[in-house]
Amino acid sequence: MPLGLFALAVSAFAIGTTEFVIVGLIPEMARDLGVSIPSAGLLVSLYALAITIGAPVISALTGRLPRRALAIGLMIVFTIGNLMAAFAPGYGLLLAGRIVTGVAHGVFFSIGATVAMSLVDRSRAGQAVALMFAGLTVAMVVGVPFGAFVGQHYGWRAPFLAVAGLGAVSVAGLIVLLPGAIAHTPPSGLLSQLALLGKPRLLAMYLVTTFGFGGSFVVFTYLSPLMTEVTGVSETTVSLALMLFGVATVAGNLLGGRLADRIGTRAALQVVLSGLVLALLALLVTASHPVWMFANLVVWGVFAFAVSPIVQAGVVAVAEVEAPDAVGTASGFNIAAFNLGISGASFIGGLIVVRAGVPATPWAAVAATLVALAITQWGLRRGRSAPC
Repeated sequence: MPLGLFALAVSAFAIGTTEFVIVGLIPEMARDLGVSIPSAGLLVSLYALAITIGAPVISALTGRLPRRALAIGLMIVFTIGNLMAAFAPGYGLLLAGRIVTGVAHGVFFSIGATVAMSLVDRSRAGQAVALMFAGLTVAMVVGVPFGAFVGQHYGWRAPFLAVAGLGAVSVAGLIVLLPGAIAHTPPSGLLSQLALLGKPRLLAMYLVTTFGFGGSFVVFTYLSPLMTEVTGVSETTVSLALMLFGVATVAGNLLGGRLADRIGTRAALQVVLSGLVLALLALLVTASHPVWMFANLVVWGVFAFAVSPIVQAGVVAVAEVEAPDAVGTASGFNIAAFNLGISGASFIGGLIVVRAGVPATPWAAVAATLVALAITQWGLRRGRSAPC
């Protein structure tokens, strides 16, 4: 494989780490910045919202720019955003740094797959994209828990400095390893892209993503206070919990892909979302028992992250039939739906923490997942031409 792919994977690792490392640091950040835990949670939800809104808009505006220069520029912006967060004197500048980083994150992944595929011949395109996105998987298993561990021992600013360092390495790697000219087809205008939302089956898929995947973040964003206040473990132990959850997400991705191939999108979603509802309901009981809580984290992680490959494959299958000239755009909207779900769920989780306390967050996650299950049941029913 070309070395440029490894530069893209390092970039993906840095991006994946910075998005979720805050989950293990929310209590400490809230104390240090003098804000409430829900306000600290906005650092997750507004980051995801920046991806949702910024990615399609900036991608459309930069559609004609050279891919190499754009990829390098985005990682420079990403690095600056993390430096802003690391040295922010207060909550406001920290939030601004997160929003800047989120926009760079969204646009980078919007162009990353096409850049990766351009580096190899068509027979290896899938492997190239998989190698790039492996950086995200490694971030969930290693980067996020290790970043949380570093933040708990050296202060919450340390992980942002570390990620900024990774960003600088990524910039250097992209400059040295990406070819000078990368072929690409400029995307259609933003209004043309939005027309995809008028296709009922694609819209149903996006709603399943928003509620089914995003719903878990009502709880996941506030996992650290849940485990320290209810489960009764130390903040350091939360890092181990995040690592365990990360390993479970890898298994979930594999499970979701196999299920989709074997029984189809709709049936696979019915199985996985039903399992996710049960896992989230179980949190209401297991959260106060450390051993059972850790076991529940594994089951939850598997079912929660099995959703994403199933829906992503389903979106591509539907788009190939209903919008064959806009498959890439349709896939990009699904990424936006993931982050819209994360943003909305994190925000709702903050409201619940204020009004009912952290232990009540699983109820909202269950409700969101049930909405996704209902959409799967009635919105994805097989028609004569339905591909999944």
